[in-house]
Amino acid sequence: QVQLVESGGGLVQAGGSLRLSCAASGRTFSSYSMGWFRQAPGNEREFVGIISGSGGNTDYTDSVKGRFTISRDNAKNMVYLQMNSLKPEDTAVYYCAARKSRFDINWYAVTVEDYDYWGQGTQVTVSS
Repeated sequence: QVQLVESGGGLVQAGGSLRLSCAASGRTFSSYSMGWFRQAPGNEREFVGIISGSGGNTDYTDSVKGRFTISRDNAKNMVYLQMNSLKPEDTAVYYCAARKSRFDINWYAVTVEDYDYWGQGTQVTVSS
């Protein structure tokens, strides 16, 4: 069982930055790919980015490439989402999620159904 807790959300002006954190429980954190998703009101939950268990692989949805960066610290059981050059359309509840992937095998996944554990979410609001 893995428990995930996000933090770091808030209100920021367009062009600003935020850093979201996700704290994970458990002893095998490095065995999980970690994804970030977001959900705006009236929309489905959408993939933002992913980092493999080792931290050696990342990928992002096109709309955030070059602006968002995912990193992780396996010693601290933490994953981060650094968000720069924020836009009003980035406003959403942001979720971290964990997908079992030992030794980075099958690490890559972009759909909600591919993830095993979810946090409760943190609100990010970008004002224009």
